[in-house]
Amino acid sequence: MKLSQQSLSTIESAIQKAVGKYVYGCEQTVVTDIHLQPDQTSGRLNIFNDDDEELVAEVMIEEWATYEGDDFIDNVEPILRNLLCRMKNAGDFEKVSILKPYSFVLVDEEKETIAELLLADDDTLLVSDELLKGLDKELDDFLKELLEK
Repeated sequence: MKLSQQSLSTIESAIQKAVGKYVYGCEQTVVTDIHLQPDQTSGRLNIFNDDDEELVAEVMIEEWATYEGDDFIDNVEPILRNLLCRMKNAGDFEKVSILKPYSFVLVDEEKETIAELLLADDDTLLVSDELLKGLDKELDDFLKELLEK
């Protein structure tokens, strides 16, 4: 699934609006997750907090509504993850007054967690599965080489 620049900007604006409710100036808020709920049928993106309070009114993403594949979530997850990482690197979450750590989480229709998209913490890094692929084999090869010497 390929999203237009306009759709990516719409999603980014919605996320900025959602976290904008927690900017400095307010006292620190205890929120452990910000939930992102994409809906393939309607094409909407809902964003809400742990208390199921809607942070952003439903945002319409045209490509989601017209997507007909069975792998919708598998396609949406990396798009949202990359967008959130880019926003974090750009400093979009630095003025947020939510107590760390907090996460951006992808959820389904029943609000069950599908994936953690981004963990916001000062000293913790959430490592993706892609980075860890093959790590066991590399460590085993390294240990074998050390023991042979």
